[in-house]
Amino acid sequence: MGIKYNKRKIFNDPVYGFITVPYPIVFDIIEHPFFQRLRRIKQLGLTHLVYPGALHTRFHHTLGAMHLMGMAVEELRAKGYEITEAEAEGVTLAILMHDIGHGPFSHALEHSIVSGVTHEDISALFMEHLNKEFNGKLDVAISIFNDKYPKRFLHQLVSSQLDMDRLDYLKRDSFFTGVSEGIVGSDRIIKMLHVINDELAVESKGIYSIEKFIVARRIMYWQVYLHKTVLSAEHLLIHILQRAKELSEKGEELFATPALSVFLKRKVTRADFENEPELLSRFAELDDFDVLTSVKVWKHHSDFVLSKLSGFMIDRKLLKIKMFSEAVSDTKLADLRTKLAKDWNISEAEAAYFVFTDSIKNSAYNLKEDRINILFKNGEVKDLMDAADTLSLSVLSKPVEKHFLCLPSYLTNQL
Repeated sequence: MGIKYNKRKIFNDPVYGFITVPYPIVFDIIEHPFFQRLRRIKQLGLTHLVYPGALHTRFHHTLGAMHLMGMAVEELRAKGYEITEAEAEGVTLAILMHDIGHGPFSHALEHSIVSGVTHEDISALFMEHLNKEFNGKLDVAISIFNDKYPKRFLHQLVSSQLDMDRLDYLKRDSFFTGVSEGIVGSDRIIKMLHVINDELAVESKGIYSIEKFIVARRIMYWQVYLHKTVLSAEHLLIHILQRAKELSEKGEELFATPALSVFLKRKVTRADFENEPELLSRFAELDDFDVLTSVKVWKHHSDFVLSKLSGFMIDRKLLKIKMFSEAVSDTKLADLRTKLAKDWNISEAEAAYFVFTDSIKNSAYNLKEDRINILFKNGEVKDLMDAADTLSLSVLSKPVEKHFLCLPSYLTNQL
């Protein structure tokens, strides 16, 4: 009894208040070094360069999502939907570990540290490793996470357009950035949940809360996640890693923490993770501190490009970013790089690290993903698009694409 009681720990969360650890296995996973690493990975990457309060971590977020999952399970059970104790434990573990595969600075470096491997892929690899370590206790969680479990609505609670992940990160990110437009009524939405034909549905009287959720998500993307200064900072960091990898692959010795060094010197793919189990352990040692420590040292490196980029990052002298409705022409991009190469006495290939273009795309409600079902009193179920009456979700569902150009500020007079 003493051990079981000891594992029912309580966390004091700034968003929800006290959060209780519901199962002993959940406590064991939280205590594991793989999970503790999330304390050292910021939830919003470099967003704190724009919103100074955005210093919360993936650890915060996963505990919050776990808390909401407990509320959702309790609500659905109260309405008569069967969720066994094993399923409740499994879906709780699935949401707890859904982000365990995030690397340093989360999405910013997702395709820089490794090649063609998503954080979901690495989360799945971590889960399989932990399942062996805990003698199969994560079987149900892994089945739910991979959408292989017979009760599909459990997977939707973990990953869908109205999952506990999104409900937590919108509310949490709004809290820490101070952007109040992101606040969503997560409690009310959870209270409105039902299961119809093995899919989640929301009572029709909760439709306005869902509409607000969709609008909040759109605003948060443009105002926080895809804020133009955040984009500039993230792409600057991506270019720093690209230059470091380029130099390392050429055989140049660079300072790097041991874990980061492994991923600088080679392109690691999913197949590499599967064939070399030790790579997963090395990835588990990586966090924001590895990258920042290395960038601080690279600021003084002899390579002009790496040194200059790193100095920009450490001193927050970010590249200027300009947004456009259409792509910047190749001719304009080439002219800007040619001028910079001449001014700084570097090659045009090196100038491309400082003058570059890309695009971003966002839609608040993706028609290609799981729909959000609205349940009416007569038992009829409609898609949110057909049920909404206070705003045009057809507009919000259309992807909006923006193009941007990053360059040293003194070159903006050439635009």
